[in-house]
Amino acid sequence: MTLSFAEKPVLAGDRVTLRPVTAEDAPGLLELLADPESSRLTATRAELDPEAARRWYATRADHDDRLDLAIVENETGTYVGEVVLNDLHVENRSCGFRISLVGARVFGRGYGTEATRLVLRHAFETVEIHRVELDVYAFNPRARHVYEKVGFVLEGTKREALFWDGEWIDAAVMAMLESDWLAAR
Repeated sequence: MTLSFAEKPVLAGDRVTLRPVTAEDAPGLLELLADPESSRLTATRAELDPEAARRWYATRADHDDRLDLAIVENETGTYVGEVVLNDLHVENRSCGFRISLVGARVFGRGYGTEATRLVLRHAFETVEIHRVELDVYAFNPRARHVYEKVGFVLEGTKREALFWDGEWIDAAVMAMLESDWLAAR
């Protein structure tokens, strides 16, 4: 078996559905990137114009080493963020994880927690990933709490890993193993 993210699934939950991003999601990506709090929490410095955002999302389905899914609120059908599995390392059966929501209007509703669980279930149970890892910055305790709640384990700290607004910020290195996922279920 060759590990791959070539299949781009739709993953349905109670609050949100994850589906492959499309060029039509570009306005949501632009909203996400324009939100100062979302950008700070994820340390995103990217600026895209509408056409670049459309091109970016239009090409995500072409990659078998990453999975970019839109987080869509079930009640309204509205794009509220993205969740990404990336940096696939086939031999080690590992990948990276990141998630970003469009801003304060959707924070605290459980969308991030549910989206994280949905994509992790896919990673471990369908793709057969062994390890999913992430970095979370010290100024984002809300995200760290969610990661711990779903079963990520703190592995260490990258000291002064990010220079943001004139300050050095530490990053916690967290990971979940296949065995952690099975134990958390």
